[in-house]
Formats: sequence, C-alpha cells, structure tokens
Amino acid sequence: MAYLFHTFFYTPIYNLLVFFAAYIPNGDIGVAIILVTIIVKIILLPLTLGMARTQKAMKKVEPHLKKIKEDHKDDKEKQAREMMALYKEHNIKPFASFILVFVQLPVILALYWVFKNQSLPNIDPALLYSFLHITQVHATTLFLGLVDITQKNIVLAVFAGLLQVVQGIYTVPLPEKQQGANASSADDFSRAMALQMRFILPAVIALVAYTSGGIALYFITSTIVAIIQEYFIRKTTV
Repeated sequence: MAYLFHTFFYTPIYNLLVFFAAYIPNGDIGVAIILVTIIVKIILLPLTLGMARTQKAMKKVEPHLKKIKEDHKDDKEKQAREMMALYKEHNIKPFASFILVFVQLPVILALYWVFKNQSLPNIDPALLYSFLHITQVHATTLFLGLVDITQKNIVLAVFAGLLQVVQGIYTVPLPEKQQGANASSADDFSRAMALQMRFILPAVIALVAYTSGGIALYFITSTIVAIIQEYFIRKTTV
C-alpha cells in the first residue's frame, strides 16, 4: 500500500512541485501548489461532470420520486427498492458528490508528507524523475514572500473553511423538510447529508487545513476552481 501511495501520488506530486518551482520566479512553492491543484482538478473533471449530470438527472426524476414516496409511504423497504430502481434506470449515482471528496484524500496526504518530510524547499534528487533533468532549484516555501506554507496558519485555515461553506451553499441544494406522512427516512438522510456538506465538512476541512499552510492553500485553490467549474457547468447545461 505504501509503495502504491508513493508511486502514484507522493512521487508524481513531488516532481510536479519541483518542476514548477524550477520555472516560477523565486521558486515559490506556494504558487507551485496552486498550479498542481489546478492540474488535479482538470484530471478530476470527468468526475465533476458526472456529478453535475447526476444532479440534473435528480431534478428530472424528482416528480417520480415524490410519487414513489406517496405510493409506498407505509412500506419504507419497498419505497427504498423502487427509488434505487429509478436511480438505476436513469443511471443516477446519488453519492457521486462524495466520491470527489474521498478521491482527493491521497493528494492531500501526499502534500502533507512532502512538507512533513521536509523534502521542500530542499530538493531530494533521488525522488526526481530522470527525464526532468533538474539538478538545482532555488525554491522557497515563503508564499508570495509573506506566508511560510510549511507552518500552521489559522487565517488560511479559516478562509479554506469559509470558502467550503460558500461552495456547499452554491452547489448542494438543501431539500425541503417534509412533515407528517410525507416524511421518509430517505428525505431525512438526503437533508442530513446536505447539511453536512454545508457546515460539518467545512469545519473538518478547516481543521485539516490548519496542519500546514500548503494544505490550506490546496483547499483554497481547489474550492475556488470547483465554484468556477460549477458556474460554467450550470451555464452550459441550463
């Protein structure tokens, strides 16, 4: 497992950071993190588009979902089966939004270990790909000459959390709370998950971002790019 992590995440991300630092003015590792984050978001774009299609399909089948809930309000098990069948029929993946969160965990861990192992700003030639032909890099972890991204930074951490709140409100609609007979466990679950995406997840991200300025910078850039992506996806799918 450790070998796979180093091969597919740690080493590639380290090489990308060194590559960008070699050509960025002053070798700013913070700017390199921003560029690496953008690359990661581009790689994950198919998943992002899949999530957008899922959200659009969910809106389309909403009347059918309501009918299923009304027809089987006294049989929650059958209601759940009918709903899953409807999702399957329309190729809907209800948990697609959470895949994007978990797939980024190895990237975050890789960034964390890069700074924990103090591999930057000092360059370890043993970790570099031979085709890069980089022998010396004058890198700095002082982002824009102001913030040391290897250290904890409460301002960046809080900003990362607040941006996640903005993203949650913008991208995850909060289902209306059903009352009485119209209420179901599925409704409660979807509403609870939406609330977690809006408030609990940002708090977790802020805590994780507080581990280092570099991680916070990753979250900040990733969230900004995600909001921009969501804006253009809505413009092109409406």
